[in-house]
Amino acid sequence: MKTFILIHGSWHSAWNWHKVTPILENQGHKVYAIDLPGMGRDKTPIENVAFKSTVEELCKLIDSIQGKVILVGHSKNGIMISQVAEYRPEKIEKLIYLAAYLIPNKKNQKEYSDQDTKGWLKGYVDIHEKSKSHTLQAEIFKEGLYHDCDEDITEMAKVILSHEPIESGNAKLKLTEENYGSVPRFYIECTDDRAVTPFIQEKMYNETPCLKVYKMNTSHSPFFSKPKELCDILLEISLKK
Repeated sequence: MKTFILIHGSWHSAWNWHKVTPILENQGHKVYAIDLPGMGRDKTPIENVAFKSTVEELCKLIDSIQGKVILVGHSKNGIMISQVAEYRPEKIEKLIYLAAYLIPNKKNQKEYSDQDTKGWLKGYVDIHEKSKSHTLQAEIFKEGLYHDCDEDITEMAKVILSHEPIESGNAKLKLTEENYGSVPRFYIECTDDRAVTPFIQEKMYNETPCLKVYKMNTSHSPFFSKPKELCDILLEISLKK
């Protein structure tokens, strides 16, 4: 039995994983699909959410679990699993980046997002200075995030998606080869991704090599469009020595 912690991306929540979780659990594995602070059902005021405190909350969760865990990070929040691995390398069996930001030491997510000039979400993000957050305009949900997903996903997203703290995208990662570098990492590239394009995904995993790169011909949301195929990859990775 493996223990998976599934971490959603920008504007999303534990809802991302509602198709994946039962597949993994039916195979006998334990799954924690969580809402990051200030997102989903978590009621932390978004203006109080910071990268450092979010990483600390994830470390507390890991500390509360017996044995090692497999961290899966989607999209922007690849930065979270990287920083957590620096602080808890002995507790993490593997890192899995799902169309995720794989950022090296002393760099931040925004530096790589800015290079992804062909991403479809550009121009559809609203900044909220008072709450130090941003939101994504609903008109781009379908074509930008879910173009290969059932229509009900887009309709649900209109109700569920919320704000995202700005600060974490500017936070520079602090990673060492001794800690972070000791944890096996894997990458799942989404080759029809319009949010985090294949261009930037490939740039990141070439700069920070992984033990293996898997490819899925999906949008940014394979947990909705091809959950079984995604779980097959997660389970294959979980069994690698």
